[in-house]
This record gives sequence, C-alpha cells and structure tokens, in this order.
Amino acid sequence: MAAGRPYGQGARVWIPDCVHVWRAAEITKGYEEGDSVLQLRLEDGSPLAYPLGSQLPPLCNPECLSGKDDLVALSHLHEPAVLHSLRVRFLEANAIYTYCGIILVAINPYKPLPIYEEEVIYAYSGREMGDMDPHIFALAEEAYRQMVRFGRNQSLIISGESGAGKTASAKYAMRYFTAVGGGLGDSSMEEKVLASSPIMEAFGNAKTTRNDNSSRFGKYIEIGFSHARVMGATIKTYLLEKSRVTFQAKAERNYHIFYQLCASAALPELRGLHLRGAETFYYTQQGRCSVGTDDASDLDSTRLAFSLLGVPEADQLELFAILAAILHLGNVTIRGRDRHGDGCSVEPNNEALGLFCALLGIEEVQVTRWLCHRKLVTAGETYLKPLTRQQALDSRDALAKHMYGQVFRWMTSRVNRALRSPEGHHTSIGILDIYGFEMFDLNSFEQFCINYANEKLQQLFNLHVFKLEQEEYVAEGIPWVFIDFCDNQPCIELIEGRLGVLDLLNEECKMPQGSDGSWAQKLYQTHLGSSHFQKPKRPTDAFVVCHFAGKVEYQCNGFVEKNRDTVPEELVGLLRASKSALLTELFLEDGDGPTSRRSSGPRSGRPSRRSMPGTQKSKKSISSQFKSSLRRLMETLGSTTPHYVRCIKPNDSKLPFVFDSRRAVEQLRACGVLETIRISAAGYPSRWTYQEFFERYRALLSREELVGTDAKQSCSLALERLLKDPSTYRCGKSKVFFRAGQVAFLEEQRCRRVRAACTLLQQHLRGWLARRRFGRVRAAAVCLQRYTRGMLARRLTAELRRSRAAVVLQKNVRMMLARRSYLRVRRAALTIQAFSRGMFARCLYRQMVQHQKAVVLQAAVRGWLVRQRYVRLRRAVLYLQCCYRRARARRELRRLRAEARSVEHYKQLHKGMEIKVMQLQCRLDEQAQEKQQLVEQLSALNAAHAEEVQRLREEMRWLREDAVHNAQHQRAARESRGLQQELEEERARYQSLVQEYARLEQGYENLRDEMAFHRQSTLRRSPSSESFLGSESSYLSSMSTAPSRDGSDLQAEGLEERWQSPPEVLQPHLMGDPTPNSGVGQDPFEKAYLLLLGQLNAVTEELARTREELRRSKASMEQEEKKPLDFLKRRNIAEMLGLGRSPEKAVGEDLKHAYDAVQVANKLLVSQLQEEKQHHEEEVEGLHLDIRSLKQLSQQQAALIQDLQQHQGQEGLQHHIVRLKEENWELSQKLEKQERTTLKLQKQLRTYTKQIQEFTGMYLHGKGGYRAMKKEATALGQELGASPIVLPPSGLPQAMLAWRLEDEGRIIKAIITDYRPQSGSGALPELPAYILFLCIRHADCCCDEPRARSLLDAAVNAIKRVMKKHSDDFDVVALWLANTCQLLNCLRQYGRDESCHQGNTAQQNEHCLRYLDLQGSCCSLGALAVQLYQQLVRTAEKCLKPMIVAAMLESETIQGLSSSCPPSHRRSSTPPAHTLPELLQQLGSFLQALELHGLSPAVGHQLLRQLLFLISGTTLNYLLLRKDACSWSRGIQLRYNVSQVEQWLRARGLQQSGARDMLEPLVQAAQLLQVKKATEEDAGAICSLCTVLSPQQVVKILRSYTPTAGLEERVSPALISSVEKRLQEQQAEGPGQLLVDTSHLFPVHLPFTPSPLHLNELRIPDTVDLTFLVRL
Repeated sequence: MAAGRPYGQGARVWIPDCVHVWRAAEITKGYEEGDSVLQLRLEDGSPLAYPLGSQLPPLCNPECLSGKDDLVALSHLHEPAVLHSLRVRFLEANAIYTYCGIILVAINPYKPLPIYEEEVIYAYSGREMGDMDPHIFALAEEAYRQMVRFGRNQSLIISGESGAGKTASAKYAMRYFTAVGGGLGDSSMEEKVLASSPIMEAFGNAKTTRNDNSSRFGKYIEIGFSHARVMGATIKTYLLEKSRVTFQAKAERNYHIFYQLCASAALPELRGLHLRGAETFYYTQQGRCSVGTDDASDLDSTRLAFSLLGVPEADQLELFAILAAILHLGNVTIRGRDRHGDGCSVEPNNEALGLFCALLGIEEVQVTRWLCHRKLVTAGETYLKPLTRQQALDSRDALAKHMYGQVFRWMTSRVNRALRSPEGHHTSIGILDIYGFEMFDLNSFEQFCINYANEKLQQLFNLHVFKLEQEEYVAEGIPWVFIDFCDNQPCIELIEGRLGVLDLLNEECKMPQGSDGSWAQKLYQTHLGSSHFQKPKRPTDAFVVCHFAGKVEYQCNGFVEKNRDTVPEELVGLLRASKSALLTELFLEDGDGPTSRRSSGPRSGRPSRRSMPGTQKSKKSISSQFKSSLRRLMETLGSTTPHYVRCIKPNDSKLPFVFDSRRAVEQLRACGVLETIRISAAGYPSRWTYQEFFERYRALLSREELVGTDAKQSCSLALERLLKDPSTYRCGKSKVFFRAGQVAFLEEQRCRRVRAACTLLQQHLRGWLARRRFGRVRAAAVCLQRYTRGMLARRLTAELRRSRAAVVLQKNVRMMLARRSYLRVRRAALTIQAFSRGMFARCLYRQMVQHQKAVVLQAAVRGWLVRQRYVRLRRAVLYLQCCYRRARARRELRRLRAEARSVEHYKQLHKGMEIKVMQLQCRLDEQAQEKQQLVEQLSALNAAHAEEVQRLREEMRWLREDAVHNAQHQRAARESRGLQQELEEERARYQSLVQEYARLEQGYENLRDEMAFHRQSTLRRSPSSESFLGSESSYLSSMSTAPSRDGSDLQAEGLEERWQSPPEVLQPHLMGDPTPNSGVGQDPFEKAYLLLLGQLNAVTEELARTREELRRSKASMEQEEKKPLDFLKRRNIAEMLGLGRSPEKAVGEDLKHAYDAVQVANKLLVSQLQEEKQHHEEEVEGLHLDIRSLKQLSQQQAALIQDLQQHQGQEGLQHHIVRLKEENWELSQKLEKQERTTLKLQKQLRTYTKQIQEFTGMYLHGKGGYRAMKKEATALGQELGASPIVLPPSGLPQAMLAWRLEDEGRIIKAIITDYRPQSGSGALPELPAYILFLCIRHADCCCDEPRARSLLDAAVNAIKRVMKKHSDDFDVVALWLANTCQLLNCLRQYGRDESCHQGNTAQQNEHCLRYLDLQGSCCSLGALAVQLYQQLVRTAEKCLKPMIVAAMLESETIQGLSSSCPPSHRRSSTPPAHTLPELLQQLGSFLQALELHGLSPAVGHQLLRQLLFLISGTTLNYLLLRKDACSWSRGIQLRYNVSQVEQWLRARGLQQSGARDMLEPLVQAAQLLQVKKATEEDAGAICSLCTVLSPQQVVKILRSYTPTAGLEERVSPALISSVEKRLQEQQAEGPGQLLVDTSHLFPVHLPFTPSPLHLNELRIPDTVDLTFLVRL
C-alpha cells in the first residue's frame, strides 16, 4: 500500500453498526477520488456497498497494535479503535486496566481477580509507571513517587457512573498508600485509614438497580504524609442523597446500616431498640428487594471499625438508638380528620411514636402536636395552624432526612478526628471518589448537581491535558501549534454565572410563593438564547442543558423544595432538648442548619416580616452549599498534580467479563476519554525514542543509514526517505513524533520487508532442501541396488544351508524326543519315592513331639509343687528368727539406755562444753558494751546536728526578715504543699522503720533468752528419757546456729543506731511554721530552706537505706560462707568423734582421732569468732563514715545558705537541688553495683561448697584425705574473701581456659563485640566458638553450671546485639552463623549424647563434658542459629531483589530479539541496570563467603535453594504482571537465561543440591511461551507440559501472550478456555495462587558436623586480647 492510498485494496476500516456500535470490514476495491460507494467485505464474508458521505470511514490499526496497554500508542486514534482495544483487552486478555494518556481506564469485571494481593503491591512498589501492566497500583505508585520526589501534593480523581467500581478503586488505592507508606509514630494509623471504609460504606452506600454497593455521596480522602510515611487522613463528603432515607425505588434499598441493625436485632445490647426485620419498617421495605450479603457480619465489621477509630461502645449504642428511632419514625401513622384534608392527627397509643420518643428521650405529646401543627407568628399574636395529612407526612420525612444527615455529618467528623495526626503532615495525596455523569429518563435536582460537578472536573481535566501536551512539545523543541478543544466554560457559566440556573433557583427559593413553575418560566425568559440551554418540545416544566457528554433534560418538579431542604423548627427544638447527649450534640453543632418555621406545603397567606425568623436570612441553600464546597474542591485539586481513573461499567446485568459496546461508548464519551484521544490525535500522538525507532525499523533502513553511529541522524535520513511529507512527523531532541496513521504505514512497510525477507529465506531454504532430498534419493537408489544383489546371493546360499540343516535337525529332534520320554518316567518314579518317605518321616516326628511335650508338662508340675513346699518352710523359719532377734535387741536397748544415764559417760561426752559457753558469754558482754558506746556517740552526733539545724533556722529567720516578696508566691505555695506532702510520706516511712527496729530489738532479746536457755540446758541436763542421738543433734545445732544469731544481733544493733538520727533531723522541720500550705506572705528564703531541708533528709535516708542493704547483703554472704563449715560439722564431726560406733568397739586409736577432731572444731570456732570481731569492727567503721558524711552534709548545708545569701533567688537553690539529686543517683548506682557484686560472691560460694563436697568424698576414701580436708577447712576463710581462678584436680584433661566470673564481660567483648576475623591461610573462622567452649570446659571441671549458663546467655545476647548493628552485612551474619553452629556442634560432640561421639578420637573423648547438662542452652543456640540463617537469607534477598528482574527478564543476552515486539509508549528504553553475569557473580560471592567462614556445605545448599526460589518467583511474578514480556522472543531469552543459571550450577557441582528444582516454574513458563498454541492437540500438550504452574498462571500467560506481528496469530479464547478446563480437572485441589509468595522461607536443617580439631591443639592469636585467661 502506498503512502498516498491508505484506502487501497486489503485495508480494513470501521463502519457503524446498530448492535456493536462499530464493525470491522475489509476493502475489496481500492478507493478512488470521487467514488460514492466503498466496496467492503464483512468479517462473516458477506459483501457490503458502503455509501460514502462527507468523510471516509476510520481505518483499523495494525494487528500488532491491537490490545496495546496505552490507547495513545495506537496509530489511528478514534472512537472505534479505542472501543476495539478495550474490548480485546477485557475479553481476550481479561485485562481490566488500560492507559489512555494520563487516564487509567478501569472496567468492572464483576468478578474477584487475584491481582490485589500483597505480593502485587510489593511488585509495583518502586517501579516506573510503564514498567508493569496497567494497574491502579501503578497509578498510585506514580502519585506516591512524584510526591516524594518533588514534594508536591497529588490527587487521584476517580469517576464513573454507579456500579463502575469507583469505591473499590478508591479502597485499593488507599490500601496501596497505607502499605507502602506504613505508619510513623502511630503504628495503627494505616489500620485506622482502612477502617474508615466500612464505616463510610455502611452509612453512605446503598443497593441500587445498577450497583449492589453504590456510593450515594461524593468523598475526597486526603491522606497526609511526612517523610514518605502516612501520618493521618481527612475525609470530605459532598451531596449526600438524603431522599433515600424516606424513599427507595423498586429493586433498591435504603442505606446499609439500617439493614445491618435489623439483621442484628437479637443481640443483647440491641434488644432495647425494639427492632425487627427490615420488611416491617416503612423506610426499609419500599424497594422490596433482597441482596446476597450477610448484614449481621457487616455490622460486626462496622462496630470493629468504630472501635479501631476510638469511638466508645456507649457512643455506638447511642448512635444505633438514633438510627432505630428514624426507622420507628417512618412507621408513625397519620390520619386525616375529614375528607377536605384540613387537619390530621396521629393514631392514639401509636407504638412506633412511643418507641421513637423513648429512644430519643423526648416528650410524646410535644412530638404529636408539632407533627400535625405549625406555629405562625404575626405582628400581634401567635397561633397554631393545622397541617394536612400530606403536609404532616412530608414534615415527618423531612425530620427523618435531617436527622440522618446530621448523623452522617457527625460520623464523618468522628472519623476525621480519629484519623487526624497531631504532628501534621508535609505533603498529601487526595483520592476523589465522586459520581460520574448521569443521564436518566427522569432527571431531577440531584442529577443536575452531579452533572454540574462533572462539568467543573471536565474543565480541569481539559486544561491539564492541554498543559501536558504543550509541555511535551516545548521540552522536545517542536513548534507549538494551538490545538482546538471543546471548552465547556459557557456551560459552566450557564449554571453558576450571574443570573444562571443556580442564581435563579436561589432567588426563587427566597420568594414566599416561589414554585417550580415560576422558576422554569424565569429560565425560559433568561436563557433561551444560549447555545447550551434548550426548551423541550413537550409542554412540561422542564429544561435541557447541553453538557460536554450530551444533552440532558431536567424535570423542574421538586427543585425548589430540594434546594430549600426545610425541616420544622419546632421538631428540631424538641430534638435539641432531648435527654440523649449524642442527639443534643448533633443538633447543637448545626447552628446554621436549614431550619424553617414554614411548612413543607404552600402557604395561603403572605407572612409578615416578623413571621420569618432571623436565621432564615443567613441560611444557605443546598445549591449554594454545594457550589461553595465544589469551588473549594477545585481549588484543592488545582493545587495538586491530578491522576485520573475512569471507571467503566461493561454491562447492566452485572455479568462477569461481558462487554456491552453501546454502554461502554456512552461512558467513554461521558468521562472524557474520547476527548483525550481527540486532543492527542490533533497533534503528534505517536512518540518513539530514536533508539526504539532504530531497533524496531532496522529492516527498513538502508546500508548507508545503518553505518552511521548517530541514531538520531540515521532515523532522520530514513524518515526523509520513507515519509515523503515532512508534516507527518517531527524530530525532537530525544523522540520522533508521528501524526496519526504514520506508525501504521511504517508497520505495514516493515511487515512487507520482513515478508520479503522471509520469502527469500524460504526460497533458498527450499532449494537447499530439494537438492539435499535429490542427493538422498540417488544415494538411496544405488544403495538399494547393491543390497538387492547381495540379497539374492545370500538367498541362494541360505537355501543350500537350509537343506543341510534339515537333516541335522531331524536327527537331533528324534534323539531329543526319546531322551525326553525317558527323563519323564525317571522323574515320576523319584517323585513318588520322595513323597512316600516324607509321609513316613512326618508321622514318626509327630509321635516324638507328643511324647516330649508330656515329659515337659510333668516336670513343670512336679517342680511347682516342690517350690511351694519350700516357700512355706522358709517363711516359718524366718518368722522364728525375727522373733528371737527382736528379743535380743530389746535386751541390748535396755542395757544401752542404762549405760547412757551413767555420770561418767555424760562427763566424757560434754567435755569442753563449759569453756565454750563461758567464752560465748564473754563475747556477748563485750558486744553489749560496744553497742552502748556507739549509741552514746550517735546521741552526741544527733545533738550536734540538732544544734547546727537550730543555728541554720535562726539564720534563715534573719534572712526571711530582710528579704522582699516576689511575684511567684502562688508557685512557691504549690511547691511548699508538695514538700509538705513528701514530708508526711517520709514521716510515715520513718515510723514504719521505727516499728521494724522495735521488732528486731525484740527478736534480739528473744535470741539472748534462747542462748541462756541453751546454756542452762547444756550445764544442767536432767536425766530424762532422751537418747544419745538427741543430745548429739542439740550439740551440733548449737554449734551451727550460734554465729548466725550473733550476726542477727549485730544487724539489729546496726539498724537501731542508723535510724536514731532521722527523728532529730526532721524535728526542726516538724516544729516549724504550722501553716506551710497557706502560701500567702511566705518568705521565698523560707520556702527554699524547707526545700533544702527536705532534700537533705531524703539524701540522709537514702544513705541509711544503702548502708542497710549493704549490711544485709554482707549478712547473707556470711551465712553462705558458714554453709561449707556447717556442712563439715554436720557431715564429719560425728564421724571424727566416733560417736556413731558402739562403745564396745572404741579403742585407743579412735580416741586419738576424736581428740584431733575436737581440736579442729575448736580452731574453726576461733576463726569464726575472729570473723565476727572483724565484721563488728567494719560496722563500727561504717558508723564512723556515716558520722563523717553527716558532718559533710552539714558543711554543704552551711555553704548552701551562704550561696542563698549571695544570689537572693531560687536559681542557685534549684541548681543545688539538682546536684543533690545527682549525688543520690550516684549512691543508688553504687548500691546496684554492690548488689551485683554480692550476687557474684554468692555464685562463688556455691562453687566452693561443691568443692568442699568433693574434698569430703576424698576424705572418706582414704586417710590422706583427712589432712587435706583439714588444711582446706583452715584456709577456707581466706578463700572466701577473694575470687581466684579455680584450678581443676590433677589427672583431668587440661584443654581449657581458666577464667573467673568477673571476666565474663571481658571475654564477650574480646571474642564477640570487638572481634575482627583473622585473615590469612591459617586463620580459623570459628575461633570465638572454640574459645567459648574452652571456657565452658573449665566451668564443667569446676562443676559450676550457673557460670557456664551465664556465659552462654551473655554470648547469645552479644551476638544478637552485633546482628542488630550489622544486619545488612552478609559477611558478619555468615561469620556468626558459622560460630553459632560450631559452638552447637562442640556442645553435641563433647556432650552426654554418645551417638555424637562416634567420630571422636580417644583424645577428644577425654575432653567430653562430665558434669554439665547444657540441653537448654543447646536449644537456645539452635534457635539463635535459625534466626541468623533467616537474617542471612533476608540480607541476601535485599542484595538480589534489585537485580533479578533486570538480569532475568530485561537483559538481552541474545542480541536482536527485542526488536520483534514494538516498544511500549510509556516503558523506558534505557538499558537494564544489571545483567545475568552480575547476578551469578553475586550468588557466587555469597557461596564463597559461606565457604570462607567454614559453614557446612548443606547450609550453603539450603541458602542457594532459597535464593533461587526468590529469583524464580520474582521473575515469574513480573512475567505475569507484564504483558509485553509474554512473547515468543521473551520466552527464548528467558529459557537461555535459565540455562545459563543451570550451567553455572553444574560448573560449581551444585546440580544435586536441589536448587535446580526451584527453576522449574521458569522453565515451564518459557516453554509455554514457545510452544504452538492453535489446536486442541496443542492444548493437551500445554496441559502435559505445565505440571508445576498453577492453572491461574497458565491462563494468565496465555491471555497476556503477544504474538509476533505478521508471523503469529493471537491465542483464541476457545483454546484458553479449553486449557483452563483441562488444568482444573487435572488439579482438583482447588484454585491456586496467581503470584508466587516470594517471602516464604523453607525450613532450615543445621546438620551436626563433628570438628576434627583437637582442643589442646587450638592456637589463639595474640591479636585477640585474652591475656587475662589462663591456658591449662
């Protein structure tokens, strides 16, 4: 086809059609200038002579451009092309989103689609708008990116008629913004934003004939952002359809909230509303329709949303009561009094009215009166006017509508209050969900306002599109030519201008006798000359406005009343006086609401000026309010960057994926899509970059043009040659612009050139095939001749051989038959013999078995009888022996008791006890004297302190007389009252301490009495019936408890001495001014003195409490120190004394040992007395320190008084108070440090206790152990004072590091916190793990399990801290994962599980743990290892995610494949940021890092499997979301890339790791793109091929498949349906998932790998600072 003859033979055109709007046809005879008829052939083959009018029919686009994701990219831009592209995408590809310039066209599928999951959100996040298929998420991401990048507010304008999916699109956009924006400060902000949707839908949505969830109001949701994070939101509503509250058309419903309440009437909290089914209420049963929704569950969602937004349950119930009252109001019955209708009345005892009044808390009599009457005020009197029944019903309905409007407004304000952020926001994104253009058979006031709003939005849209076109041309340097577009400003002026429709309507509403008819006449008189205003031909009160989308006829009936929106003021006053707090709040907020005293019907008399209330003049009409809100909305949208979403309703039957072309065209004309196409078509709609043009049309370029290096120059030369007319294209700076139709011409030229090239290739290929076929035939003929001749010769030879062989065969066969007969007879004879002999043998065997069993039974019975007899005799003998032994034992017991009562034995037993008791008495007397001296010193100190305080009070009184009053008396009074309250609290605390001191003193007296009693009982023991064992136990208990009682006495004395000072310290303050709270006339210096005194008392008490805690900890430590000694006493003294032996066996050697033991016990008692004396001296020294500290505090107080005298203000005082608080804090820190030291000492005491137990066991096994125990007991007091390194016993393996508990922090810091991995060939990456295990071995040798657990817990916590700090460093995470696994393996290899010892050497078995059971620590280490592995995976995924799509899909490893598909209008032509070799190199670096840190290969295989799953899933997801990627060339490229990954796996020997299986979905997707897709056999092959892909994924790829232009056909919908049906039959487990969940983590298995390294061979480098550890 030539460039000058686009309507040549074979061209395709669009012709109008009454059913499909437009129909495609092919030209059978080329068009010539002057032809009146165009010869066409329709798609069904029938010819058609199409008459030509003023212009030719529009041309069809090339097949490669049909179904493009951007309608502006079409070569021929017109209505049929747009309609056809939308139909093809919607029906064949099931694509509901399509770009049209700056507009996103969304078609309602009436079917849930799996394209809104969280994975889709993350797939679109961060991507350019043209990189992915059209989607609401792509438009939302574009708005979000522009807001973040340029800091400018954005807006999404979503429009369309009812049922087109506006609300769903707005919700998806909100969900996207809250997902990518997250929450800053308030983590639940995104939940609150999403929770507003069910509330707004419940109160503002209803079922209509066109939509089951139609929004009956407009809303603008402004989501605020700060630093790209969601901070809050604001919702603005427009023009709520209040008339739906009282009236619904057939097959429609009221607002959802009413049906939700009726469905949940049985709930306990809603029973008081007296609700029933929705069919019992007048306001909910007019439509008489039911919808398939669960209203009860919807109410639960609404209440949950209210709770998330912070609305209390009480407010919710009160709100539901108001809504229930509206329903009951609709059931109020009003009757007329006579036939003329002059009056009306409410039925007596009306149940509905009673419920209405009871729920709202108003008087029923008043409501009855004002429903049927109106109050009229004249110049001289006030009287009531009865209303007709219709007027009363209108008044009732007006009240119900007004109440619901107030409820809706209150609900919106509460939602905004919950979504408002106190910090504010910097930028915002607005979502405008507003009604589209409406054109019904009967159009009223609501449709007029809606169309007026769409006129304003269309004007804004036109200006924005025009501006973008101009900016594009100016940026590219193309001469700008003004494009004429349809400006609707005259229509807007007709509506809102001076004396416009709204102006005349407001003027008519102000007239007392204003009516719809008079308003219509004014319109006719004023605007009949306007081109946008017409009068209908029918004689009715109506008018026609020519909108941008078409002519709309409006009925004037009801305009005036709806604009007034009047409601009886008397009824509103009753509601304002209601007992319901919420109802009062609703109507108090409506200060300028549209209330009126006049009734809803016309009035018979002209009212005077006084009959009109004052609020009537300031009241705004509905049109004025809507106009103002619309003006503000336009200003808001004008300050933002708009993004448009046009929702299209495909059919009126709500059938899924059914496209009605007539309905679609009506909406496309109304929503401005065709206007955008027209503006784009008027200029240069097709725009390609030079690189895209060069790659696409390389086949059209000549050799000279291909040689050049400048793509722009080559393209310019080619265009001059291909397109003769220079006006058909323009060359910009970076793009080339084409007029409409030129791209189609270039595509046709390219197709012809490609076809010619294909024909030439086919010609040469077919010749080569024919020559090769002839050569094969000739060679075959020669070969056949040769083989035939050979066959004949072989046949003759075979005949001769066959004759000779027959003779041989006969001989052998006869011999074989004879031998076979003989063998058969012989075999039969042998068989008979065998069976006979077997039968005889079995009979003999059965006889022998029966005989043997009888013998066994007899033997068992006889043995049982003999054993029974033996048992009876044995029991009798034992009983006799017991009786005899018991008699002898009783005689022995009596003899022993008599011996125990003897005086000699008693003296021998208690030898040395009298001396011990006298020593204890002397020590008690000395302590009492020291106590008395300390009490006297404290008394003197307290007296001195009291004198000092008195002197300070005298000085303060002198300062108070000289100071002047300042302006801060009230503040000082409040501080004084606070100090007084703190003083009272301190006083109560002091009294409790005094009571505690009294209790301790009484305990001290009780202990002294008990000591005296024990002394008396020991010296003068009465000869009672006590046994020797009882006396021995009392002796041991007295030895063990005496030191602890002495310690208790000292502690009680210390408490008494410490707490004697606070009363004197506080006494001057308590005896001061009795009215400190008055605050009037009080001196500021006095207040400062009181504040200082309170702070001083607090510091003193804190110091006392610190001393007390330290002494208590010392006392508990001393008790722990005494435990080893008590253990020695309880365990060994009785044995050393020999008291457990019988008196007859005592010999001289035993007496010697007993004497030595008594000496040891005396030495132990002496050492205890020395420790007590030392402890007493320390306490005395502590008291002296307290005295010195009190003196220092007194000096500080004097210095502070001097500072107060110098500064004369409170700033210095506050400074000193802060300093005192800091000192108090330092003391508390010292106390906490002492407590930690005490805990460490307690742990060491437990360790020493275990060692003493071991030494005691050694003593019991030999005599030498006794001396060792004695030496250890004498040195135990010195050991308890320090924390030495405990050395293991000799003879144990020495592969360990000796350490102390206080070294734990230094160890963790050296090997974890500050550890740097060593470099070099001999470096050991798991060195920290081995060092930790060597320390654990030392704790095991010391039997110190708490110390080992503490070290492991500290190591785990330190590793977690390091991971938190270096979470993005792959090497650091791998290092500590390796060390954690190695430590876990060491604990298993050297633990108690013998199954892990199989690979150990003999030397390694010697290093096994013997005492510790660290099973719990192993579990915590295993959990830490799993966490580290997951962090390792997340770190690797973070590095790989930006590379996957570019490397696997976008990088062109096979050159030239990308030119087979035309580039997208929006998609960037820049080369990919990453390539496949870079991706493989990154994977190799991960594996190398794991190997470097010594991790097991199994862990590396699992990581690689996880990462390849991520690569496969991400690539497949983007393939499913990008239609341009679903092509044959992309399948070739993808399969090649996957093969490169497989080759990389084989080169590294990883083909058996299971990672290859993760690539199987990509392999099948690539094969699916390459296989033939035409017949049913192909469908079967596809089903057998795609075993891993889900049916949804296969169908999505087939629907998105883009055939190669001129070489392939589109995949037919029948084939797609067949494949989908077969796959669903094969995979009957249910619907699969469309996108792969790339966040899924496979379970990790950490294998046990024993270490071959011997612990004693471990070398610790000097760079690790562990010099404080001892290597054993």
